[in-house]
Amino acid sequence: MLVLRLLNVVAPAYFLCISLVTFVLQIFLFIPSMFRDPSTNPLLSPALLHGALFLFLSANALGNYVLVIQSSPEDLGKGLNLGEGAEAVADWLDGSRSPGSALPSTHFCRLCARVTQRHDHHCFFTGNCIGRRNMRNFIMFCLYTSLACLDSLVAGMAYISAALSMSFANPLAFLTLLPHSISQFFSGALLSSEMFVILMLYLWLGIGLACAGFCCHQMLLILRGQTRYQVRKGMVVRARPWRENLQEVFGKRWLLGLLIPVLNVGSDYRRQKEK
Repeated sequence: MLVLRLLNVVAPAYFLCISLVTFVLQIFLFIPSMFRDPSTNPLLSPALLHGALFLFLSANALGNYVLVIQSSPEDLGKGLNLGEGAEAVADWLDGSRSPGSALPSTHFCRLCARVTQRHDHHCFFTGNCIGRRNMRNFIMFCLYTSLACLDSLVAGMAYISAALSMSFANPLAFLTLLPHSISQFFSGALLSSEMFVILMLYLWLGIGLACAGFCCHQMLLILRGQTRYQVRKGMVVRARPWRENLQEVFGKRWLLGLLIPVLNVGSDYRRQKEK
């Protein structure tokens, strides 16, 4: 438990550090290097277009990240007279205090000390549980983080291609870039800044692929009306049309959530159904 609590603190700091390094490299290294081509139109230069795209992706990724943290799980134990302390809530969920009283799809997280409705999992990179209130923001965070990493990867490869006078037309060139760069770095033929950018290329690739895969897996579960917690526990869910499952998570203003970070309104659909 001590290791998990430490990871719950270190992982968000690690993500924010990577985000800061990515922002600094994009603004002060990649984008200025794109202004060196005098033949391009200043108003439609690749630097301005790329800078606007990167700022849009970064703003959405960080905005949804903040909303995931702010949309904390509901503390269901406060209004149900379940007793004091986390142990009382845990006993209530396990059914030891009141058999059969545990609500479906709820879970008590000992790291958050709260009970989450439609619990999916605990995300260490946000230090928060993902459930009904912040599921949509979490998916948008994964989506835009993946796109921002892909954008940084392309910009970094363009910078390295110009700095080292090499081509990435051959797919094997990227796979062999790291071992060749390490040998050149220790021989003194490669600058430390260029070696740092090369290391970040592989980091962006790993984070981007992980976020994209996680986002696709999460969307498949939403279409089936399930959560990761339900799948792990073998819970049977009532079959519903996939449109209802999507609307429950993303709400009617789903297009707005794709463009700007907004609070999760997925519960509006459920309240309308209950009325």
